[in-house]
Amino acid sequence: MYDQNMDTIQKDLELKYRQTLSENRRETAQMELDLEKELQRAHGYRQALASQGQRLEEERRSIRLERERLENEKSRLSGGPGGALFHEALEKEKDRERRASVALKEVEYRLVERQRAFCSILVPRARRVELEKDLFVRTAKEPLLAHLEMEDGLRDIFKNDRSCAEPLNTDERRNGSLMWLYLRYWQMQVTLQTHQRAEAAVLGLQTKK
Repeated sequence: MYDQNMDTIQKDLELKYRQTLSENRRETAQMELDLEKELQRAHGYRQALASQGQRLEEERRSIRLERERLENEKSRLSGGPGGALFHEALEKEKDRERRASVALKEVEYRLVERQRAFCSILVPRARRVELEKDLFVRTAKEPLLAHLEMEDGLRDIFKNDRSCAEPLNTDERRNGSLMWLYLRYWQMQVTLQTHQRAEAAVLGLQTKK
């Protein structure tokens, strides 16, 4: 009787051991699977960051080249006998440039608001989409900004600018990265095209003479 009880106990222990071992193996396999998923997710995130970093660097290079082009244009037009005529024509164009800059500031304000909506967990997605649609409409209808062809840039911002400041940040202007590059680029375009219109006006006067 004693031997039978011992055999039964031993069999029960062996069965429990095998069950425990099997459960541990399943848990280990699940942990390995979860770890692999996390590694893949981290790899994808790093790739996305690298891609965004490359995009930002390309935008910075574009802005730098545009600034150099603008400075060269100003130097070329300011010298020579046509310099006085150019400055006179430039002053006439300055009012339009100021109004375009004000319109661009309004776009900046709304982009800051849109990025705040993107970064906040409290703002519904529908509100962000509404702000984005409003920006498309406003920039398309504003005559002073039409020449900037802002639609593609806005789409790029809405799709790729995922930069947000820390959660407790109270300065909304610290959100966003790509959008600030575009805003600087658009402002330089406004300035450059002001000079180009002034140059065209001078050339028109000289042609008439």
